[in-house]
Amino acid sequence: MAFRRALKRTVVVGTGAVATVFGLSHLIEYRKTQARLAYVTAEAELKVPYADELPSREAQLTALKTTEEFDVLVVGGGATGAGCALDAVTRNLKTALVERSDFSSGTSSRSTKLIHGGVRYLQKAIMQLDYEQYMMVKEALHERANLLEIAPHLSAPLPIMLPVYKWWQLPYYWAGIKMYDLVAGIQCLKSSYVLSKTKALELFPMLKRDKLVGAIVYYDGQHNDARMNLAIALTAARHGAAIANYTEVVHLLKTKDPQTGKEKVCGAHCKDVITGEEFDVKAKCVINATGPFTDSLRKMDNQETSNICQPSAGVHIVIPGYYSPDNMGLLDPATSDGRVIFFLPWEKMTIAGTTDTPTNVTAHPIPGEDDINFILREVRNYLSPDIEVRRGDVLAAWSGIRPLVTDPNSKDTQSICRNHIVSISDSGLVTIAGGKWTTYRSMAEETLDAAIKAHGLSAEPCKTVGLMLEGAKGWTPTLYIRLVQDYGLENEVAQHLASTYGGKAYDVAKMAEVTGQRWPIVGKRLVSEFPYIESELILYIHFFPEQERGNSDFSSLSVVCVKSRQSSKQPRSFCTTRWATGLVLSS
Repeated sequence: MAFRRALKRTVVVGTGAVATVFGLSHLIEYRKTQARLAYVTAEAELKVPYADELPSREAQLTALKTTEEFDVLVVGGGATGAGCALDAVTRNLKTALVERSDFSSGTSSRSTKLIHGGVRYLQKAIMQLDYEQYMMVKEALHERANLLEIAPHLSAPLPIMLPVYKWWQLPYYWAGIKMYDLVAGIQCLKSSYVLSKTKALELFPMLKRDKLVGAIVYYDGQHNDARMNLAIALTAARHGAAIANYTEVVHLLKTKDPQTGKEKVCGAHCKDVITGEEFDVKAKCVINATGPFTDSLRKMDNQETSNICQPSAGVHIVIPGYYSPDNMGLLDPATSDGRVIFFLPWEKMTIAGTTDTPTNVTAHPIPGEDDINFILREVRNYLSPDIEVRRGDVLAAWSGIRPLVTDPNSKDTQSICRNHIVSISDSGLVTIAGGKWTTYRSMAEETLDAAIKAHGLSAEPCKTVGLMLEGAKGWTPTLYIRLVQDYGLENEVAQHLASTYGGKAYDVAKMAEVTGQRWPIVGKRLVSEFPYIESELILYIHFFPEQERGNSDFSSLSVVCVKSRQSSKQPRSFCTTRWATGLVLSS
């Protein structure tokens, strides 16, 4: 009896101690966040040179060519590169950004569409007592909350179900998911909960019934990754950054430091991929944010430098929407290769992925048949035998190259960095590599902090926490209803415009052409199956006036877009990715 009382007291004291540590940790975090948010008390206080209309690509190129010297030149238009440009320009640094293809055309548009801390990383952190992984999850959960706040039109919380087929797993998984909520602290989206077998099947009727014990539901964020990336880049442009896509870095510019005699990177020689024109962009600091192509730019700086990128292919497939409920995802915590697989609703379709296989770095990675079949096998394990999971149901697939990296400053160069690294070469090239989509903002902040210190730049503190992204201002969950009522758009089209352009959806609706029908009054669809309308193409051409003189007039461009979608038989989720990145400087 005495032993039981002692044990009980120990458990109570231990639990109280853990709760106290977590409580103090979150209190400190809360105060730090409030202090940082004070930097952005109002968006109006920040310099916004293009509050009304964004400059065209031609105007941006002119700025790149004629500016005597930028403070920062960012190479790479993915999430991290765009984040660096936004961080730099809001610190009152003269900023430039170049991307050789579409913004978000690479890894940043080929993700699982999740904004998450990483349940599996937390599991590893606890099982292996890995403090680095724990802090990575904690940072990601903080960034998750910030991203959901600054771009509500492009992101939202999503419940994800973890089915349990063995009784002993129920308390084990429940404890892990509750720890995930606890680490999130005040930024927890919604509390996780346990479901009985009956309730789980009611919410996810496609689940395999045999041996199902119950399920646990937790919350993470989901976003339109391509549009989110574009929103970050557009926000940087609106605050004064000179950004241009289809602008390739041919080689880096260097000059000799008069004090040390060493060569220093002082800009880049660029090429307009569309016209072939070449020009120099001078800058005090060059940031390499090229993702999987990190080593290519590092070797432009120094041919002798060793590779740090360890590319890994993450394949996703898109299958019909009837494979999952409209508002509930699924997590497979233990696949046959030990990796987590997500099964998520997306644009009335279902996304399944991802894989993790070594690959070579290419501009357009192609998903392999083995990876597609692996995902299909894992999907079969969790779905009812009544549902025949067929290869023919795969409507689209994509492969994104995950740029895992090794730390060049580490003695153990074989160990892959789980988080991200910021490296500065002898010539001053700043490289940011690795990391994950969710933490793009904190990665950019760390990169700019390092760049400012290394190059002696005069800059203000970081102001991107709480800074609303393009389209967030003026958006409400009921905005689409106003679009239907005020302009006579179809309900599905209005929802698409609201969730894609946010508060800027009115600009697209105003340009919509009359259909000539009783309903909808305006908004001609490009393809009947998809909610894209012609005014989106008009908006695209409006910001590319130089293309109107070529063979890309409105009618031919619309036909090309329509035919490409029909011939490829790509579902909306994949089309949205490419469509979003095509609207380069549209609002």
